[in-house]
Amino acid sequence: MKRNNDMQPVLSLFILTGGRRLALGAGLSTLVVLAGMALLGTSGWFITSAALAGLAGSAAMFNVFVPSAAIRLLALGRTFGRYAERTVTHDATFGVLAALRERLFRGWATPDAARALLRRPSRLLFRLTGDIDALESVYLRLIVPAVAACGAALLAGLVLANLDWRLGLAMFGWLLAVGWGVTLLVARLARPVALRRVRALERLRAQAIDLVAGQTDLALAGRVPAQCAQLARLDTNLARHDAALHRLETGAGWLYAVGGHVTVAAVLLAVGALAQQLASHPVQQQMPQIQAQVGQLGAPAAALALLIALAALEPFAALRRGAIEAGRSWLAMRRVAPRLRQQDDAAVPLPPAAGTSTGTGTGTGTGTGTGTGTGTGTGTGLLLHAATVFHPGRTGAALHAVDLHIAVGERVAVVGSSGVGKSTLLALAAGELAAQAGQVWARPATWLTQRTELFCDSLRDNLRLADPAATDAQLWAALQAAGLEQDVRGFAQGLDTLLGEGGLGLSGGQSRRLALARLLLRRADFWLLDEPTEALDGATAADVLARLALHAKGRTLLVATHLRREAALADRLLVMKDGRIDADLRRGTQAFDAALDALRQH
Repeated sequence: MKRNNDMQPVLSLFILTGGRRLALGAGLSTLVVLAGMALLGTSGWFITSAALAGLAGSAAMFNVFVPSAAIRLLALGRTFGRYAERTVTHDATFGVLAALRERLFRGWATPDAARALLRRPSRLLFRLTGDIDALESVYLRLIVPAVAACGAALLAGLVLANLDWRLGLAMFGWLLAVGWGVTLLVARLARPVALRRVRALERLRAQAIDLVAGQTDLALAGRVPAQCAQLARLDTNLARHDAALHRLETGAGWLYAVGGHVTVAAVLLAVGALAQQLASHPVQQQMPQIQAQVGQLGAPAAALALLIALAALEPFAALRRGAIEAGRSWLAMRRVAPRLRQQDDAAVPLPPAAGTSTGTGTGTGTGTGTGTGTGTGTGTGLLLHAATVFHPGRTGAALHAVDLHIAVGERVAVVGSSGVGKSTLLALAAGELAAQAGQVWARPATWLTQRTELFCDSLRDNLRLADPAATDAQLWAALQAAGLEQDVRGFAQGLDTLLGEGGLGLSGGQSRRLALARLLLRRADFWLLDEPTEALDGATAADVLARLALHAKGRTLLVATHLRREAALADRLLVMKDGRIDADLRRGTQAFDAALDALRQH
């Protein structure tokens, strides 16, 4: 039952997304197989009949046009059918897999998704690559060959039933028993090996990524040889599993070949027995007609039966690759299905105070994050009511029943020592975290996180993460506003300059200015700034803060910081201790000035 539950969401998505195309592809594949069998059988019948007619001296009376036309038609139909079948089946499969990737992306664009990605980045990467790719075998290598194989068994049974119904029934049952028996046996034997291979491949990829991404640290620690040795051991283990699967596939091919030979031999004996029975008919006066039937009609029919039997088991042999990969596909279904079942929890809104806006924000913070939400009214930027947040694997709440109201246009700084919940509060406002208790209302927000996330791509495409439709003029304007225009114009490739992994090629200050440019490109009136000038030198930090202050006019700001220069942007200080707001201070009061002076300057 558990396996059925694992398969149901994935198979349902296959049907809902590409049901008609998938059915058409399976039908075309079946027609191609049947056309191939009919072509082989008709050709054998035609050649045998023509030879017998020539030996009997009745070649002038033999109609060669109808069977030769049928052979040409079947050959053309098989060729064009194969092309159409490949086109339809692969297009349908790729369409379903694209929809599946989209569903997974949407499922991961939920609260706490980015944090989960940072905790186990390889896991989600493998879901989008290895697991999704494994699911194509479900249709292309299991469902399509299975439908075609059943069609082949049915055709073989019907052809042989024209000679004798018992022979046709026996052939149909034998093909299903041998074809499906070998397939199920191989799938059962291959499943544990396939599962071990998948896990070994994932460990190998993870170790290789660790080696490439952390080569500098590994070299400094003298661990590069050990890491390479570990990679070699994992590769050897993977090769061992590949060899085991190859042996199973070879064995399956051998079993199908033996089954095919047994099938042909059995049909030959059966047809011979039928011919002998016909030749020994007790009615002597009919002997000449019976002999003519055996000699001229029995031989072509026997050739047709033999060739149909020879081709009937071949479609089942196509299932062996799907049987080998069935374990991998099942594991992929188990991994993907929970995300497909997950439904977005409907928020239960509380009545907002008069003149406030209501909405729910969602977003991710990677250098600059984006938030989306809906709201009414003009007074509220952020409203928390008894909001409580727990982090997985940690005891105690990161935020304890926090109540907070930030009006539109307010500049608020959250201060306190590390670990008191400042970044958690910003993540909650961005929608990156979901409150386990209480309610959250937020306007659409843009989040400048502590770490600037830059990708191995051009400067232009790194900027367009904030606004994919931005023109080059808008990009240059954002760079000018961020103080990075002259640096970029000094690069030989300008906006087309390629960055290395993690923004390799830019200094720390340039990377932060690039993140600031993305912040400015994003059209949002609510800015979330998490220690925006951390690790910058004094001159660069002062310039970045001055630009933030200039462009933040009219916007709502929520800044998490422990530095005086950053908190000075705010007109209101929230002092946090142990996940609670301990003090709420306004500019112009002695408490505000005292709290500001107590912060670290650099």
